[in-house]
Amino acid sequence: MRRLFSRAVLAALLLVPAAALLTGCGPGVAAQQTASAAPAPELKWEELIPKSWDPTKRYRNISLEALRDNDPRAIQMLDEMRAVWDNAPVNVALDDKPAKLAGFVVPLDSTQDGIREFLLVPYFGACIHTPPPPANQIVHVIAATTVKGLHAMDTVYVSGTLKAARYSSVDMGVSGYEIKSAAVERFVAKQPQ
Repeated sequence: MRRLFSRAVLAALLLVPAAALLTGCGPGVAAQQTASAAPAPELKWEELIPKSWDPTKRYRNISLEALRDNDPRAIQMLDEMRAVWDNAPVNVALDDKPAKLAGFVVPLDSTQDGIREFLLVPYFGACIHTPPPPANQIVHVIAATTVKGLHAMDTVYVSGTLKAARYSSVDMGVSGYEIKSAAVERFVAKQPQ
């Protein structure tokens, strides 16, 4: 993960609640199943965040306009926020429950045969073009079988047993959840009728 210290990035981390990043960001096309699994309740990303967690509370009265990009206070604040997001609490009520979640693929492995291990994130560009979301907004997925033709930022549904478990990727962020032996459904555009 590159270390970004611009006021815009700092403002995004401090002023935008995690759930706001997710509103309306889910895929808007029909799914085509590539692996089968028992029906699981579909979750919304905001359900993964404990209702009491507010990572921005401590920073609300800070004037970001007064901080320059290379200001040591801005750099320290960004480092503190990254630590808070990497240690974000999970919703323990969802631990060990069947779940289905739509999101974007951030590959952790990629072979000629496809992708089997990836991070599922709530919005396009997360972990790749922007700082990673909080840990409670990243799911580490290990598919039941390798998914052919899957690429970075493809939209998928993932189904399986959701576990509260930390996984840290040096380049891509920290996840607070995992789904092993996951069923992966790829999205395809709806055909006009």
